Amino acid sequence: MSRDLTALSFASADHGEELARAELYGLLAQLWLGPPDEALLAQFRVAVTQPPEAGAALEGPWHDLVAALRATTVAQAAEEYDALFMGLGKPEIFLYGSYHLAGVLNDKPLATLRGDLAALGLDRDPNRLETEDHIAFVFEVMRWLIAGDDVAVCNLEQQRRFFRSHVQTWAEALCDAVQGHPAARTWAAVAGFTRAFVQVETQGFDLLEL
Repeated sequence: MSRDLTALSFASADHGEELARAELYGLLAQLWLGPPDEALLAQFRVAVTQPPEAGAALEGPWHDLVAALRATTVAQAAEEYDALFMGLGKPEIFLYGSYHLAGVLNDKPLATLRGDLAALGLDRDPNRLETEDHIAFVFEVMRWLIAGDDVAVCNLEQQRRFFRSHVQTWAEALCDAVQGHPAARTWAAVAGFTRAFVQVETQGFDLLEL
């Protein structure tokens, strides 16, 4: 590691650091949306063990994530994902913010999120089954707010507002549920890295507000 930081310094972040943040949000969105395919697993078989973002807090969780994805197969990952998040009735673990914030699906947190998305000029893809409060969706929004080229909305202040309202409020509760489930193996590592990344982002926004 060239730097030993426990939080990102957003105010002086260069383009490479911001791109790394966006890519991590995109990766996590992909892993929470569904099981990895062979192409993604192949990337992790040759992935470097140094985390793609500066921050000592990410090193151990990144190593765990790389190891977990190297140890699984497409079929094993699909079986685990279905067991945890799909199911024939009520899933073992819900991936939706409303459930973790209000205890039920499609509740007030989803309505609030939809209002904030509309203010950003975003709406739900009608071809997607998941509602907007799916963890993958909110991570994709964060990726867009970081990497998008519309500076009127894709800026640090909008990142801060969205993160505070729609990521920080419940992402770690989801990670708790996943890491506490006996069937979680690959996704225990996904949750561990997600938790560490969200904590680093939280600290970065905390520093920004000082």
